[in-house]
Amino acid sequence: MSHRNAPLSFEGRRRLIERCQRRPISHVAAEMGISRACASKWVNRYRRHGETGLHERSSTPHRSPRAAAGETVATIEIWRREHTWSAARITAELAAGGIVLDRRTVTRHLARLGLARRRFIDPAGGTNRVPGRIVARWPGHMVHLDVKKVGRIPQGGGWRVHGRDSGQARTAQRAKNTGAAGGYVYLHSAVDGFSRLAYTEALGDEKGATAAAFLARAKVFFAAHGIAHIHRVVTDNGACYRSAAFSRVVTARTKHRRTKPFTPRHNGKVERYQRIMAEEVLYARPYDSEEERAAALATWNIHYNYHRPHSAAGGLPPASRIRTAVTNVRPSYN
Repeated sequence: MSHRNAPLSFEGRRRLIERCQRRPISHVAAEMGISRACASKWVNRYRRHGETGLHERSSTPHRSPRAAAGETVATIEIWRREHTWSAARITAELAAGGIVLDRRTVTRHLARLGLARRRFIDPAGGTNRVPGRIVARWPGHMVHLDVKKVGRIPQGGGWRVHGRDSGQARTAQRAKNTGAAGGYVYLHSAVDGFSRLAYTEALGDEKGATAAAFLARAKVFFAAHGIAHIHRVVTDNGACYRSAAFSRVVTARTKHRRTKPFTPRHNGKVERYQRIMAEEVLYARPYDSEEERAAALATWNIHYNYHRPHSAAGGLPPASRIRTAVTNVRPSYN
């Protein structure tokens, strides 16, 4: 398509050819306000292809030896649609498979495929609002806590294995509706805001004593990785985080910050971690039992902390970043 300042349309090119039949090209070009090179280009195209040569054609080169293969672009699209991976994650996965592409190249392919934004692929339109920046300056500066409630998988598999109309699905749904014991599993998670190092446990409830005991074990986990002191604990306003048992574990040396009500983006780092966890392990495939999913979750948590590249950690696993930071940063306890 011609740009808005183009001096020649198709009709203008046809008139150019007619005038050049009787007069020098340079004279006609000057009259029509174009360069001699431009006029010669259209005259030569007309001589080779007739009036067909006066139509616009793509400037895309006939050969691009360094262009990404079609199979690679198809893989990029599949990973984006099925796993909602970012361009950085796709680049890392391609490199692991021996295909070296720049992250900006992957970003351009996603844009051409119409998949550049999460809202283009998420069923509900993706995330809506841009959260404010909450910056953790060193390991342990802010640790984000939250609980994700998921349905317990009955022995032999649930509706993802047998279908929504199966007896297993009805039994599991009845347990959830009546509040029977074992209807849900509560995934308590703690994420270090600086490195994104994460600790998750599958527990039976979300009571104050349970959350307090989880925080105590999370402190041991972070201490084993060099975070001797947690300066701030960030939670939502759930009842378990307002209990006296939880306050005793937080202690006076740690500040407890609660998010603004109905504003989960203030605790966005652990919310995003839980979304990754749901996409990559909880609902990534059908499971035959809750024990099988718990084992997969434990394995994935090791993969997340020590092997999976994280864009917030500069493309390194969270544990890699925290090892460097702990040796270089000496924060005060004020």
